[in-house]
Parts: sequence; structure tokens; C-alpha cells
Amino acid sequence: MSDKALPRAAAGEIERLDLARLGAMLRERRGSLSLRQAAADANVSFSTFSRVEGGSQPDLTSFMLLCAWLGVPPSDFFAPIASREQSSIDAAISHLSSDPRLAPAAAGKIADMLRTMYDALAQNITGQPVVACHLRAASVLRPGVPERLNTMLSTMNSELERLVDSGRL
Repeated sequence: MSDKALPRAAAGEIERLDLARLGAMLRERRGSLSLRQAAADANVSFSTFSRVEGGSQPDLTSFMLLCAWLGVPPSDFFAPIASREQSSIDAAISHLSSDPRLAPAAAGKIADMLRTMYDALAQNITGQPVVACHLRAASVLRPGVPERLNTMLSTMNSELERLVDSGRL
């Protein structure tokens, strides 16, 4: 799909692969090694290594192999064009809404309850998390969701402790 086929707002909101940085890191890591030796060490072809070092875009498999050889995560080479902050509660609700086991009406009820609880209990806190939660689905959550859920649960815990200490609960 070309950029012209995308809606205007979405066309520029993709992440770009920093090919110049990738090439520079490959040259630096290669050092005095020949291109052939570096390519063999990285488990990619000589021509692929040479092209990527020169600034060409690799295929996914080669990119992953080169990142492994460099010892850096692939995400280090992506530069977001646009980013959007998402609140903890919005992230949790978004995750629940995408759960195929929940009917839309059920997800909506849970979302309403979560938002009401969050709005009533949210406060600015700092320090170490005081609540831990084992999430069976943690491996399939979007990046950052477990941390945001932890923040939300810690906030609710603090408010509950405050209510208990004041005798209101």
C-alpha cells in the first residue's frame, strides 16, 4: 500500500528505520575485519552486509541477524515520526476492548467501572510500586501495559490505605 492510499493523518505517523546509524554501527563493529569475515560472523551474505553498511535497507531476517551481531535490539534503529502519550487507564481499557473473550458490552461495562474507580482513586505518586499482579496474558500485552497497570493498581492501593487509615473504610 502506498502512502497515497493511507489516510492523511496516518501517512506520516510511521516509524522510520535509521539506516545511516545502522550502517555506521556496522562499520564501527567491523573495525579491521574484512567485509567477508564480518558478513560470515553476522551470518549474512557478503553482498547484504556491504549494501546495508552502505545505507541500503535490509530484509527482516538480515536486519535481525545484523542487530544480533551488533548486540543491540532492533528497536534502537527506529525513530518515531509522531508519538502520542496514552494514559494508564486508556491503555488498560484499550487492552480490554481488544480481548476477543469479552463481548463489546461486557468490555464497556468493565471499562466504565475501571474509569470510575480510577477517577475516584487516582493521585500523583512516586517511588517503588507497592502492588504486584501476576498477569497470565502479560506475554501478549502491548509494550508498557503491565507497567501502566502496575501504576494504576499502586494508585488504587494507596488510596485504599488512606481510606483505611482515616477510618472511612
